[in-house]
Amino acid sequence: MNSLKSLRYSSIREALTHQNPIKSSSLCPLYLYNQRRWLKPVDSAQTRLENRTRDHKLDKLIAQIRKQNVILEISKLMSCKKRGPFVSLQLMSRWKNLVGLNVNVGAFVGKYPHAFEIFTHPFRKNLCCKITEKLKGLVDEEENVIRECEVDAVRRIKKLLLMSRNGVLRVHALRLIRRELGLPEDFRDSILAKYTSDFRLIDLETLELVNGDGDDESLCVAKVEEWREVEYREKWLSEFETNYAFPIHLPTGFKIEKGFREGLKNWQRIPYVKPYERKEISRGLERFEKRVVAVIHELLSLTVEKMVEVERLAHFRKDLGIEVNVREVILKHPGIFYVSTKGSTQTLFLREAYSKGCLIEPNPIYNVRRKMLDLVLLKTRHSRKLLQTEGETHEEEKRDVLIGSDEDWEGERDGDWVLPILGK
Repeated sequence: MNSLKSLRYSSIREALTHQNPIKSSSLCPLYLYNQRRWLKPVDSAQTRLENRTRDHKLDKLIAQIRKQNVILEISKLMSCKKRGPFVSLQLMSRWKNLVGLNVNVGAFVGKYPHAFEIFTHPFRKNLCCKITEKLKGLVDEEENVIRECEVDAVRRIKKLLLMSRNGVLRVHALRLIRRELGLPEDFRDSILAKYTSDFRLIDLETLELVNGDGDDESLCVAKVEEWREVEYREKWLSEFETNYAFPIHLPTGFKIEKGFREGLKNWQRIPYVKPYERKEISRGLERFEKRVVAVIHELLSLTVEKMVEVERLAHFRKDLGIEVNVREVILKHPGIFYVSTKGSTQTLFLREAYSKGCLIEPNPIYNVRRKMLDLVLLKTRHSRKLLQTEGETHEEEKRDVLIGSDEDWEGERDGDWVLPILGK
């Protein structure tokens, strides 16, 4: 009787189990398998950025330039202090977030004795810092060279205005890339207000081209068109092959997949509306994207160092007619552009303009900035001469440092100047 009851309960339990199976590893190992849906890999800007072939020389260059920019920012903050040619390290410690440093400012400037000189104040007996004569001379030289190359800066602005849709640019966008274009800090007053026959300010933030139809025809020739003419004459290539082609320089180690060369060859032949042409833009996706590549290529060619931050290109999208995702387009063409992610921002390079981390066709402004970079890269090397000259000029510094009152001193006092018994 008991055996019949147990058999009946077991059969009922088995029937319920078949109706509502329990996914447990103790019942069957097949329950451990979860059916998955295999999707096609996503091809987006983020995946291209992560999987791109890196150019270590350009990455190293941008890391060095970041340090140089921090040094120039510190020197600019020091020069803004009108109370003396030096600043206490205690005050400089407050600039850590202003210049974007993760370490103490005093420890940072100590690594670059050719750019900053740290000394003990003759009266206060605490550490102070000032800019070396070498760095100050190079900063002044850069300002002078920028003033001398004023005509080239005007030409760059006119070419940008000719490349825009309606001959209009935002002054704020120019301000963001003024260093890249070789413009002075006060370019609004020194250039925009001076050359009124070339462009004029409609309002405070809009720049318009004056008489754009009567400009020199050489202004409407893109940099890539000069390369095409050389390719056509020297390499005896057909006009069909070179009329819309771009120079391609694939990075070392780039993996060429099946069909890549054929696709690149077909893309080079696609016709498009060139940057300075006033024709109606075709709505074909490939032609439209190729025009965007040409516009960014020409914009980078107009810069002094052939590079610009990707985020700042977004401020030119409306004026230059870039109505696509900029980062996605430039990552599609690794033979033309390179995006470096060193630092807190992404920097876009024109690949054809660089060789072994140096500009192939340097200009006066680039040469001065390269001297600054070489000075920064010295770090603590060849600093023994600086220590020798420091002892010789110690007596001169005591005579030069004059403090009129307690209010003229930047920093914390170590004690009273006069003994309390003498002050009564």
